[in-house]
Amino acid sequence: MATRDSVEQFIQQCEDAIRYAEDQYSNAEQQEHYNDTEFTKAQEMLEQTYNGLMHLSLSCNAQQREQLNRMRLQLQQLQNQMTLLDH
Repeated sequence: MATRDSVEQFIQQCEDAIRYAEDQYSNAEQQEHYNDTEFTKAQEMLEQTYNGLMHLSLSCNAQQREQLNRMRLQLQQLQNQMTLLDH
């Protein structure tokens, strides 16, 4: 079973990954192809975070799983936006 602290730390990690990816998304919108390396790094970070979230959710209680599910939706939404961006 996941501890409350481990779930909170992971949610903080998710928020950091989202913040970084949002910055790279914003830069990519403005600079087009000048930002490919950082943009790709942000996408990879989101994917790794998503995979970690899915793994952690297997050992959570219902309340923790709900928190992680909300975070999962945010990660997926940003992943989709980054995939669809024509940069």
